[in-house]
Amino acid sequence: MSKLNLDSNFSDADAFYAALADTHRDRTPEASEVINARLILLLANQVGEQSILEEALAIAGQIDSETNHDK
Repeated sequence: MSKLNLDSNFSDADAFYAALADTHRDRTPEASEVINARLILLLANQVGEQSILEEALAIAGQIDSETNHDK
């Protein structure tokens, strides 16, 4: 049974997306990668539970089969 909540849980998804885009605006690709890595670690720490994090990693890792990235 899945423990990861895949239902939308945003109070304001558009506001989050705008804030994320603003954070990356005018950054180099390298700086954006650092920001993303830090954000991932901060959010993973907030989640905390290893099994949920592993489930999220497995789902996120399916991107190659759903898109043409890295092909």
